[in-house]
Amino acid sequence: MTMETKIKKSPVALAVLALLFEEPMHTYKMWQLIKERAKDEVINVRYRNTLYQVIDRLLRDGLIEEKEVRQEENRPEQTIYELTKTGKKTALLWIREMIAEPAEEFPEFPVALAYLPMLSCDEVKKLLKKRVNNLAAETSRIETMMKEANGIINRLFLLESEFIFSKLEWEKKWVESLIGDIDSGKIYWDDAFLREVAEKFKNENK
Repeated sequence: MTMETKIKKSPVALAVLALLFEEPMHTYKMWQLIKERAKDEVINVRYRNTLYQVIDRLLRDGLIEEKEVRQEENRPEQTIYELTKTGKKTALLWIREMIAEPAEEFPEFPVALAYLPMLSCDEVKKLLKKRVNNLAAETSRIETMMKEANGIINRLFLLESEFIFSKLEWEKKWVESLIGDIDSGKIYWDDAFLREVAEKFKNENK
């Protein structure tokens, strides 16, 4: 196992390495570029402190290093960071892995689906309809953003938005299908049904 494979990858860490791949820069500029380029659609940098924590880790791991400290007039000192050779190799390795190998992720929605019977059918149906509305609003927002960018920004730099849009569209259709199955009675549960299932499971495992 090489040093690059031992270092834990993360979306924010890759974003930092990718930005420094372009040129050395300070933390605030990284944060600004992530926001300006709408990469915060896929990278969670809502709190700038997250970026500082990741940079500290990348420094400890030897993937980046301090190039210089600058101070402009009437402004605080800013540390300029640059990639190390190991950082460059690691960034390329992570991108290749992220493209080729589906990650084991644990989003919230499938967890909620796993414990759906804790709520009643009627309440679940109302919540799923609310989710459909939220998904519709989000897909509409992303679609509008992509239309506005069409002809201005090369499609290469919008691929992550296309992916998210397609994923949300698929999820919306799936949730609508689930609501239909609950409406039709194909999927149904109540206390009596759950007790029956629990009793059957208990007997099978005696």
